[in-house]
Amino acid sequence: QVQLRESGPSLVKPSQTLSLTCTTSGFSLSSYAVGWVRQAPGKALEWVGGISSGGKTCPSPALKTRLSITKLNSRGQVSLSVGSVSTEDTATYYCVKFFSGGWTYSCYGIDFGSVDAWGQGVLVTVSS
Repeated sequence: QVQLRESGPSLVKPSQTLSLTCTTSGFSLSSYAVGWVRQAPGKALEWVGGISSGGKTCPSPALKTRLSITKLNSRGQVSLSVGSVSTEDTATYYCVKFFSGGWTYSCYGIDFGSVDAWGQGVLVTVSS
């Protein structure tokens, strides 16, 4: 059974770094791509970034300079870091698994239809 579980602090201060971990089970990170998606209150889903089975990262262009995504295949963990956060980064963050080891057609044209599993999400609020 495929499972994804997000963990990390629910409150981050402005200008600090937001760090989340996705712990996976039921599949191998060496075979499937995993990504992060977020949804700010009242807004649409937004691609944050992901990492392919081979370790190639795919950041959102809007977040590229602040984003770091790494993984540890042996532990089934994918880590997300977003630096210099502001209130605009307040959102529910979801970890997602893709059908394949890479991206459907291009890194920046993510097709959510190619996602076959979602975590329950974690709400992160940026506030002082």
